Amino acid sequence: MQNNNGHLGKKGDRIFPGIEIFNELDNDRPELKAVIFDFDGTISTLRQGWEEIMEPLMIEMITGGGLPDDQLTREVKEYIDESTGIQTIFQMQWLESEVRKRGLNPQVHDAWWYKDEYNRRLLDMVKTRAEKLEQGQSNPEDFMIKGSKKFIQALRNMGLKLYVASGTDHGDVVREVTALGLYDYFQQISGAPERKVDCSKEAVIRLLIETMGFKGEELLVIGDGKVEIALGVEAGALTLGVAADEVKREGLNPAKRERLIKAGAHMIIEDFSCGKEVLSILFSSED
Repeated sequence: MQNNNGHLGKKGDRIFPGIEIFNELDNDRPELKAVIFDFDGTISTLRQGWEEIMEPLMIEMITGGGLPDDQLTREVKEYIDESTGIQTIFQMQWLESEVRKRGLNPQVHDAWWYKDEYNRRLLDMVKTRAEKLEQGQSNPEDFMIKGSKKFIQALRNMGLKLYVASGTDHGDVVREVTALGLYDYFQQISGAPERKVDCSKEAVIRLLIETMGFKGEELLVIGDGKVEIALGVEAGALTLGVAADEVKREGLNPAKRERLIKAGAHMIIEDFSCGKEVLSILFSSED
């Protein structure tokens, strides 16, 4: 297996439908050896709609149950959008700060309390979806971005080491990866550690480089959020942004695309239906 990064083309190229290139790479880039996947929104749609849980929670806690003005609603929406992909506890730290700063709600909790309440509301929705999977009422593909499983299988068959790094709580990520039938594809699944303010995505990249001896250039980071893409770029990894519409599980989400461009993604795809073409860009086989 050889990298064939000469196929990557130039900034602005659209070599295949659904694939855009935004940053050129050197032709002599080392062979890719490991892939780090974000999970929610990149592979899984089990948590699709989490923003619709977080936004009213934040507004309710900030106002104390009162009606928000347009500016507050806009600021909450903007924060949720720009913070996509970070650990949930960081989002709840922002919420705690806003509740204290605005003084509209006399009852102020700490960030962990807000996180627990958010998770309780969110997991009511996720549990229903997971139960449908477990009872055979839904297929795993019903909650996965189009083509993602086939793409994961192809990477594993090529001998790459695959990892999941998510801002969702570790136990929940493991359960949801398992529910989708993907557990055995990954070397390691890393979610947010319980009651710790750590970035699992940064930790996995650091583990692979500092402990396992990979070079940053040997890593491929795949995600739909700016956090993992920015971390990948900083580490010298190749980055693939996934700007999928999570409701349809395919096609373009323009807001995601803009976030991924700003984060510095080398390539952006709409979904993994173009997975074969992505692999043809990244790799070539030479005997």
